[in-house]
Amino acid sequence: MDIGISIRSMGTQSTRDLVAACARAAEEAGFESIWIADHIAIPPDDAEGSGGRYLDPLATLAWLAGVTERVKLGSGVLILPYRAALPTAKQVATVQELSGNRLLLGVGIGWMDAEFRALGVDRRARGRISDETLAFLNDCFSQDEVSLNGQTFLFKPRPPRPPILIGGRAPHAIERAAKYGDGWFPMSRTPQNLAAPIREYRELTEAMGRPPGQIAVSTRLPLDDEPRTRALLDEYRTLGVDRLVCGLGYDTIEEFRSRLESLAAALA
Repeated sequence: MDIGISIRSMGTQSTRDLVAACARAAEEAGFESIWIADHIAIPPDDAEGSGGRYLDPLATLAWLAGVTERVKLGSGVLILPYRAALPTAKQVATVQELSGNRLLLGVGIGWMDAEFRALGVDRRARGRISDETLAFLNDCFSQDEVSLNGQTFLFKPRPPRPPILIGGRAPHAIERAAKYGDGWFPMSRTPQNLAAPIREYRELTEAMGRPPGQIAVSTRLPLDDEPRTRALLDEYRTLGVDRLVCGLGYDTIEEFRSRLESLAAALA
């Protein structure tokens, strides 16, 4: 089971120096991937913990590609209906190209009413918009010539398509993942409720004649309780989880490194 690390791209922890230091520390410690979250327009009454400060995920990953060498770079998750399909595809292809094919594209449909209002996007249309964007992304990475709005154009650079991991809850997210993606990427505090939807996802991909997709889970582990953390890691492995993306609480690089050490000890 691969282990990814969420790096805080919000609030006081999202400074240039701290974000870079955390990315390098995770890479040096041998973790598989680093992940950046997505919010675009936090209202004042919902800004606790972030102060409304969020870095753009794709811009941040592009920058982190330049300060790291090996670690994979994940969006956890990029909200598709917030962004126009063509510029998004171009940004994704650019990050993939310049990072040396290290991008892991986690995507979702979004949930925060205020952000949809700020963008002027109908929240009720988020599923349809996301499906259309996913279909377009797949087209872009499968052929040099692509058509949109009646116009054919060249889509280059066209590096290998990054793995697309669909975030969200069952049943809609697993249906979307089976149809358009390479895996399902739920959030879960414990593994207990994942067995049935993972089985449903596997059955869906098989019924569609598609390869079994990855299961990536975003979670937090009780790192101050090593026996409990070890037990949870074993449960996720038993479920067939391919990648665990771990959120960490920290304010300084010293605290971040300490959390990494605790996680590494539980994995040993």
